Amino acid sequence: MTALDDKINQEFAGLVVRKDLVKQIKGNAIVPTYVLEYLLGQYCATDDEASIESGIETVKEILRKHYVNRNEANKIQSDIKERGRYKVIDRIKVVLNEKTDAYEAIFENLGIKKVAVDSGTIKQNPKLLVTGVWCIADVQYEFSEDARVSPWLLDSLKPIQVADFDFYAYVTAREQFTLEEWIDVLMQTIGFNPEAFGRRSKLLQLMRLVPYVERNYNLIELGPKGTGKSHIYSEFSPHGQLISGGEVTVPKLFVNNSNGRIGLVGFWDVVAFDEFAGRNKKANQALVDIMKNYMANKTFSRGVETIGAEASFSFVGNTDHNVPYMLKNSDLFEALPAQFHDSAFIDRIHAYLPGWEIDVIRGEMFTSGYGFIADYLAEILRHLRTDDFSNRHQTYFSMSESISTRDREAINKTMSGLMKLLFPAGGETEEEVEELLKLAMECRKRVKDQLKRIDATYPKVEFVYESRSGQQHVVQTLEEVQFPAFYHKAASDDDDEADDVIVEPDTPHAANVDLNVPASKDSNPAPSEDHVVIAENQTGVNFDKLFGPYLAGATEITLTDPYLRLFHQIRNLMEFVETVIRSKAPEDNVSLNIITSLDDTRGEQQVQYLEQVKLNAETAGVRVSWEFDGTGTIHARHITTNTGWKILLDRGLDVFQRYEMNDAFSLANRIQEQRACKGFEVTYVRAGTQ
Repeated sequence: MTALDDKINQEFAGLVVRKDLVKQIKGNAIVPTYVLEYLLGQYCATDDEASIESGIETVKEILRKHYVNRNEANKIQSDIKERGRYKVIDRIKVVLNEKTDAYEAIFENLGIKKVAVDSGTIKQNPKLLVTGVWCIADVQYEFSEDARVSPWLLDSLKPIQVADFDFYAYVTAREQFTLEEWIDVLMQTIGFNPEAFGRRSKLLQLMRLVPYVERNYNLIELGPKGTGKSHIYSEFSPHGQLISGGEVTVPKLFVNNSNGRIGLVGFWDVVAFDEFAGRNKKANQALVDIMKNYMANKTFSRGVETIGAEASFSFVGNTDHNVPYMLKNSDLFEALPAQFHDSAFIDRIHAYLPGWEIDVIRGEMFTSGYGFIADYLAEILRHLRTDDFSNRHQTYFSMSESISTRDREAINKTMSGLMKLLFPAGGETEEEVEELLKLAMECRKRVKDQLKRIDATYPKVEFVYESRSGQQHVVQTLEEVQFPAFYHKAASDDDDEADDVIVEPDTPHAANVDLNVPASKDSNPAPSEDHVVIAENQTGVNFDKLFGPYLAGATEITLTDPYLRLFHQIRNLMEFVETVIRSKAPEDNVSLNIITSLDDTRGEQQVQYLEQVKLNAETAGVRVSWEFDGTGTIHARHITTNTGWKILLDRGLDVFQRYEMNDAFSLANRIQEQRACKGFEVTYVRAGTQ
């Protein structure tokens, strides 16, 4: 176990589970993760390996005996008949039989209907009337000569969820974790290995939880396939409901006027619309109109009566094109069905989560560490829905007066949700609040900027916040930084024309190192002193663009980086050698001296890697040498050349986030520009001027 796992088990004893255990027990039981974790929490909420193994066998036995597979339904029905009663795990839905004035349960997998249910059970579990709930139920069989009487009886029913929790204990234990640790705890809870993600990527993943903790919150995420967009809504919480975008109707979602039954928004905390995108999909205009009214006013109408609800909406779908294509030819909402590609509907979305920044899920991304039992955290988040943290950031920052009321409300709701997730008991610092405020404003700005492209009547808004010292900060989206020529086009602009007004970034960026065009020796401008800031998850970066112009003509280059040890770090070094090769004339020889630190645990392997780099580089006219710093004091990372340039690197060459190195068909493996970056800065200075 890691130190974090030890800490989680210590502070939340009995409320955590090892996340990889779900795969071990699931087998052919097609049940949500929160159901399995509920059972694991009963028998495996420990760090003792022997107890875990025993608990796993117990859970497997429970599933083997009581989980109902559809293909074994007849056998289990027979068992109930012969025994008189039997305990089953199944998804149960209840309907009201108006002819008999009685409630009747439907067992989804068991395949039985008209199971008598008393009114008290319905009052305790109203969600049974909507789309059903996973339960452990005692079913009885009593045959009657009266054909109108069902032989099936429901003796007892228990929803598979945490019965109670101590919120005070939760917030007290949270105070024992740093922010970074707590983010990692939440990442492990949703099943991911924190080490596989950068800071921004972690926060984007956690943004998916905001609808669970914030009432009437409207989130959209559009991006490539395979990034896990719908997982959090189908597997994480019993308080969320995932439905297909094509299966939505007014009666199902809001109210059935013929019988007065309230739809999904009246019973669930989160209603997520899967596969929401698709230009060819058709949507009922009446549904779109009532959705717009609900998203704006938190109410919907049933005839002359107005009804309020608290359900949040999450819209997830796949994009058809990459970001620069969408920005050049349409907008970032282009994948939506025509009825939803409507400015009034889009304006009611509080945040646009950039799904294209989230990597395709790979095996290495899943955690084997400990996290909260999913249902326990789900209950905590539900409890927090009653709180309002929307003004907590105002202690340190204020937003520009030019930001409209609707934009301000959207940002405040996102901030409220993030603060509940990360700081349920307060204690946040100014720097921590600023990080979240930038993200919240960026996610709303993405909506507003696209609205202006769709509907020219929307005014241009600068998303600016001000610190207590009076310093103003302009917020930009990442795609705005990467593709400024396309981002600032209006819908009516010609392909070759860009908007004249371009908002300056909040952070400096090198004008002479264009990261959005291919690099070549002929196209690179003459180098000059400059400073480049690369945002986390930014793409389109390679060593040729960053270093090539400053290495051209040099015959002696020195790279100082204390962390050239692991395989991926040495691979970065080899790719730097490739840049050196491309920056020199074929007939020239270049000396590359490397100053690094010896790896105390894997020093022999480190030397082997460096030796391989040396042997392969020599054939292309680059003579590599290295030396290990014996003082243990080098921390600064930089490159110097005998042409007078010094390149200061805050991260050294380790600027790319994890990618699949073993996949020969992965573009990120073959092309640096396809990799997401870590946040880093590069400064170019003439020798003697720093």
